[in-house]
Amino acid sequence: MARCDHCGNEYDKAFTVTMGGRTHTFDAFECAIHMLAPQCAHCECRIVGHGVEAKGAYYCCVHCATQAGVEGLRDRVGAGAGASKGTTHA
Repeated sequence: MARCDHCGNEYDKAFTVTMGGRTHTFDAFECAIHMLAPQCAHCECRIVGHGVEAKGAYYCCVHCATQAGVEGLRDRVGAGAGASKGTTHA
């Protein structure tokens, strides 16, 4: 059985992820996300979806980037598009 690099659990269905030339072993996606997913520079959540990048920082959404002072990003273009004005989660 393999041991999870994050939580230390030994699990017969563990899987590996190779990133940046290093191979990691995990027992669950949650552990892989915690160790490998980038962190939002504003709200500090783990970025599991597409996120956005600006000025060398990663953000989980346009709202967080805007709250951090980034201008000009959009969630979408076309009909119904506009700057993110919605949720406040940080």
